[in-house]
Amino acid sequence: MEEIYRYYQENIEAYTRRSAYYAKRIYWLGSVRLALVLLMLLTLWFLRAEDWSCLTAVVVAYAVPFALLMVWHNKLYALKLRAEALARLNSAELKGLDYDFSAFDGATEKIDASHSFSLDLDLFGERSLFQSINRTVTALGRERLADWFLHPLTDKRQILDRQEAVREMSALSALRQSFYVTGVLRRGDRKQEGDLALLEKLSRRVNVFADSVVWKALIWLVPMLWAALGGAYLLGWIPGSVLNVYFLIVLAVAYCRAKAVNELYAAVNKMESIFKVYARLMERIEGEEFQAQELRELRGQLVDEQGRASDAIKRLSAYIGGLDQRFSLAGLLFNLLYLRDTRHAIALERWNRTYAERLPLWFDALARFDALSSLGGFAFNHPDYVYPEIADTYFQMEGKALGHPLLDRRVCVRNDIDMRQSPLFLIITGANMAGKSTYLRTVGVNFLLACLGAPVCAASLTVYPSRLVTSLRTSDSLASNESYFFAELKRLKMIIDRLRAGERLFIILDEILKGTNSVDKQKGSIALMRQLVAFGACGIIATHDLVLGSLEEEFPGQIRDYRFEADIQDDELTFSYQLREGIARNMNACFLMRKMGITV
Repeated sequence: MEEIYRYYQENIEAYTRRSAYYAKRIYWLGSVRLALVLLMLLTLWFLRAEDWSCLTAVVVAYAVPFALLMVWHNKLYALKLRAEALARLNSAELKGLDYDFSAFDGATEKIDASHSFSLDLDLFGERSLFQSINRTVTALGRERLADWFLHPLTDKRQILDRQEAVREMSALSALRQSFYVTGVLRRGDRKQEGDLALLEKLSRRVNVFADSVVWKALIWLVPMLWAALGGAYLLGWIPGSVLNVYFLIVLAVAYCRAKAVNELYAAVNKMESIFKVYARLMERIEGEEFQAQELRELRGQLVDEQGRASDAIKRLSAYIGGLDQRFSLAGLLFNLLYLRDTRHAIALERWNRTYAERLPLWFDALARFDALSSLGGFAFNHPDYVYPEIADTYFQMEGKALGHPLLDRRVCVRNDIDMRQSPLFLIITGANMAGKSTYLRTVGVNFLLACLGAPVCAASLTVYPSRLVTSLRTSDSLASNESYFFAELKRLKMIIDRLRAGERLFIILDEILKGTNSVDKQKGSIALMRQLVAFGACGIIATHDLVLGSLEEEFPGQIRDYRFEADIQDDELTFSYQLREGIARNMNACFLMRKMGITV
């Protein structure tokens, strides 16, 4: 990890120095421009008696170098902004190594208690797994990465391909950071999902102008007649009234289909900047030669024999920009001179007809690369993590030294797991605060990371990519008039229904039927365990109920007992957080009550 810390620290220093260098150059350029203005004013003062042609020449002589310096200033300013953004990114990554992910988006709106495992494993929200990994810069990429979290892979070949892509992306730090900063500096408004929905609507729109012979002729005929009539007027062949009549005719022609142009404009309004971002991001991908199969495939979606996606997207952005300017003074003037609005509408409809079918492929490639870049950054930030082996048969999860990626590495206690058959359930007993729930989440999160194709927090791990389902954090709902116990029963019924339908599940439960009395709880828990074993399922169940430990005798080899102990010695309570075999011996509730002065 020291090497990763050093990498980000060196980057921060380098980009900070670069930003300061650009700032100094910008300052001097500003001073030179100011000096040019003062010199121009001074020169004009001395030559004030000269004619206007001389004064105009003076202004032009100073304006040309001023304009060139302004162009240079803008380039330096853009480089300065980029250096500052890179410094901020590396600073945020450095904080992330110490578990401060506040600079990154946790997709809080994705929190869903009804999902099979996302709420239980803290996938979304502040200080979540998603926030620790997410470095996406497009709405498309963010949605794709979230979808990967919610629907992890279950096919071995796909997982291995994803691992290969993540490995390669982890080594391309410069590309990942360049991609991120390009998106951050240019993305503007993050409300891109709605804009893309509008674009889909555009792709289904019937062409009004591009298929019209009349309009394609008028966009050339109108400016040609302007030139002809203007020339004739200057030569004195026609009176000015003819031009006035022609102006009224062109005005009527230019705006007779204003409604259709407005509808087209509404379909692409304010999308110019978004597509500029997409074009620049696509250029980053197109300029690379990848080795991983998935990365080669997505690059192939952007670059083919018909050209590069970024070039086509740039043209689309230009057409949209043209329509955006239609209500400006220049836009109104040019529309009357050569039907500018109609020309842009025809160009946009032609573009849509040419590329509409390829657009989903381009966006898919961009979204996948954005999501893979995040996973690659996660792998880079955790060089001690390992890529798990993927098993072929249900069920296997065998690992050494599993830890939770959101727990401080300096204090995280790691534990093993050994499950190599079906049916098989691990019954984990233990006292409060001994580590049962943390262990369940550790297993669940690493299982998920394995199915994402990402490295896992373990010394070694082999998993079979079945479907994960958990019940660790069931809650009641006042809105739906649903009790805690009923919500838990619904969760358990969902598990049984999916098993009955033939799904191969990896089940993680924390304290079965904790919403009812102890007698009901024991009877119901034992009945549920017998049913789960009968379905041939596999999973882990944590409980305070030591009676469940007796099931190992009823199902030898199919149920195994493990424990987290609370050790009481010399009137002191300590936790090792180490998983041990057998049923828990020490409970701590009464001990803690006595320590707090509560009579037991």
